[in-house]
Amino acid sequence: MAKAKKLPSGSWRCLVYDYTDEAGKRHYRSFTSDNPEKEGRLEAEHLAAEFAYTKDRKRQENTDMVLQESMEQYCILKSNVLSPSTLREYKRMIKNYYTPLISMKISKITAIQIQRWVNNFSATHSPKTTRNAFGLLTSTMALFKRSDILTDITMPQTVVPNLYTPSDTDVKSLLEHTKGTYLETAICLAAFGPMRRGEICALTKGDINGCNVTVSKSMVKGDDAQWHIKSPKTTAGYRTIEFPQFVIDIALKNSTGDKIVPLAPDSITKRFIDTIKLLDIPRFRFHDLRHYGASILHAIGVPDQYIIERGGWSTDNVMKTIYRSAITEESKKINHKINLHFETMQHDLQHDNKKA
Repeated sequence: MAKAKKLPSGSWRCLVYDYTDEAGKRHYRSFTSDNPEKEGRLEAEHLAAEFAYTKDRKRQENTDMVLQESMEQYCILKSNVLSPSTLREYKRMIKNYYTPLISMKISKITAIQIQRWVNNFSATHSPKTTRNAFGLLTSTMALFKRSDILTDITMPQTVVPNLYTPSDTDVKSLLEHTKGTYLETAICLAAFGPMRRGEICALTKGDINGCNVTVSKSMVKGDDAQWHIKSPKTTAGYRTIEFPQFVIDIALKNSTGDKIVPLAPDSITKRFIDTIKLLDIPRFRFHDLRHYGASILHAIGVPDQYIIERGGWSTDNVMKTIYRSAITEESKKINHKINLHFETMQHDLQHDNKKA
């Protein structure tokens, strides 16, 4: 039981542990009594003990829930701060990923059981999927004060994806084949923006001012399996992109009505896949056009901070691990430039030796 201490003012104060924040700092609740006598000390200690007892009872009630109920409660509590797509993915994960933990009371789950689950789950799922599933488990356990058992869990090694980055030739082929269609507009906005599918589908003519395109919303699928216009996931998603004039001309020419691309994101994906199959170019995803846009900017020497701003990323982590991939054609140009420099230097050296 926490003991009260007398303050210089004569009051009694009793501190009782409340919680530990994400930075590892311990937080305490303070209970005081203005009575300077012994009764004041007892009063402060009684208030502190009552708080601790109530807190432990609530904690016990929470941890008596099974993991599935706890995760569902987590989703409800976060329903207004997480994106619809994230909530939809969480609910899919709860349904499919956590056997045999899902039916256990969270007060009974041990670190060994979680490590066994991670080991078995990672045998049939990628490291990224495993980490995403563990992330929801971690957030839920932390909300219900059970994160203490997660500190020594070993996760699978991260694997950097081997993604193909489209070349200038690939993009040109796509644009030639889709000329005059909504898909041509979508490809231009993704490759030269670089904009996301949802951002492209939510774009209206009112978002275009000259060559500037204001990105302030996205089309996402909700729990009802319908598409909705929502705000960006992060503040970095709000941005204004200055496009080349030809992109704006294409977007306005191909549009009908107020929507620039009156399609849903999955319709863009389907049309893009069908187009790729018809062309003699490597297979890649529509999202890889963003890789192309970011990689080209990096290849021509644009500083990272401007690439991050233009692409709407919160940090440079994603860009450094995925988007800064070398494009074959650009690499050839750069390598040729390097080798030409050294050949010129060697030629000058030989010429100087002959003169000597």
